[in-house]
Amino acid sequence: MAIASPSITQLSTSTLCLTRRSIYLNSSSSFRSAPLSISHQHCFAFSKLTKRPLNFISAANLPFDLSPPPIDHDLLDTTISAGAVVSEDGIVETFNNDDEALDRVDKGTVVVDLSHYGRIRVSGEDRAHFLHNQSTADFDSLREGQGCDTVFVTPTARTIDIAHAWIMKTAITLVVSPEISRSITEMLDKYIFFTDKVEVEDITTRTKLFVLVGPSSNKVISNLNMGDLVGQPYGSHKHYSVNRMPVTVAVGNIVSEEGFSLMMAPAVADSVWKALLGQGAIPMGSNAWEKLRILQGRPVPGKELTNEYNVLEAGLWNSISLDKGCYKGQETIARLITYDGIKQRLWGIHLSSPVKPGSSIAVDGKKVGKLTSYTATRKNSEHFGLGYIKRSGASEGDLVTVGDNVVGKLVKVPYIAHQRQPKQKAKS
Repeated sequence: MAIASPSITQLSTSTLCLTRRSIYLNSSSSFRSAPLSISHQHCFAFSKLTKRPLNFISAANLPFDLSPPPIDHDLLDTTISAGAVVSEDGIVETFNNDDEALDRVDKGTVVVDLSHYGRIRVSGEDRAHFLHNQSTADFDSLREGQGCDTVFVTPTARTIDIAHAWIMKTAITLVVSPEISRSITEMLDKYIFFTDKVEVEDITTRTKLFVLVGPSSNKVISNLNMGDLVGQPYGSHKHYSVNRMPVTVAVGNIVSEEGFSLMMAPAVADSVWKALLGQGAIPMGSNAWEKLRILQGRPVPGKELTNEYNVLEAGLWNSISLDKGCYKGQETIARLITYDGIKQRLWGIHLSSPVKPGSSIAVDGKKVGKLTSYTATRKNSEHFGLGYIKRSGASEGDLVTVGDNVVGKLVKVPYIAHQRQPKQKAKS
């Protein structure tokens, strides 16, 4: 049977359902367990089981944001039946393919369920300027369909979390680290003044989030008729519909400015997951994802992002605007730059053997830093970590001692290496 590629049409012809807080598309069909296969011969993709079409529909011109219906658990059922090991809180830890998945990151595509990451919706007339004042990025300069990374910091510029922001027509969606969405939501609520037209809502449990990682991600997205995003700037995103349910697809995947992120209604998560697998992506669990996170050098709360380190020591230059007006942490950041006050920086470290995070890092017997993350790599044959080291005591290729007698070699990591210090505008 020839299975065809999904068609793209305008959503204005679909049936709309209105709730108290959102508008979403009503689906007349269910794809709870139907395996999907997609090719490029006709105008529709069909489920092998139901023979009904799977449509990816552009929603770029809609005058509203799309919110999903209540959560269901079809995706979890699918992953468990595929042999995945799932934690008590519903996070897929492994598909028993960790080494294969890490290999595919370099020469294929993996799909990761990151639904345990937080999603926050900031709406209201003043939403952009509010986030402009509460985090490090220049939200006032962004327009609908664009996106960015921004960092939430303390008043002294100590790091809280990196958020991925998508600028939509009537709201800004933030993707934040696991188990921190509630605290960030509460923090933002605290800074809303009575005159501010801003609403902050945690939508984590009402959405699902997948990411695609690897060099074949562009092909996967193109084959699903969403190739108009390929080659677009980091954070660019568009709305689509699957089975008349909303899906937002964005450029970037948490650990890299490449790949893609997909946020969707839980009711279609199982269908989207199977469609991605049908295009050759293989699944990756959270254990392998954590290995990848460390190898990429992506900082996370509680490890590299804590009250011990400021945003410049973490090297998060791509998330910082040096030219916008007053915002939380701005005075400290300005002083650090003006007086060259960055005392330490984050490094990748090739290690000779396992070592616990928190271990001291020394050069010639003198402590110069601390290990923040550790992982054994493929087949546990190599060891790698992240750590903060004083600027005066570290250069690429230098050898250090970690813990009692573990030898480490300092290397640059991709996530930090891609950060670029922005140029300040000349003062008139």
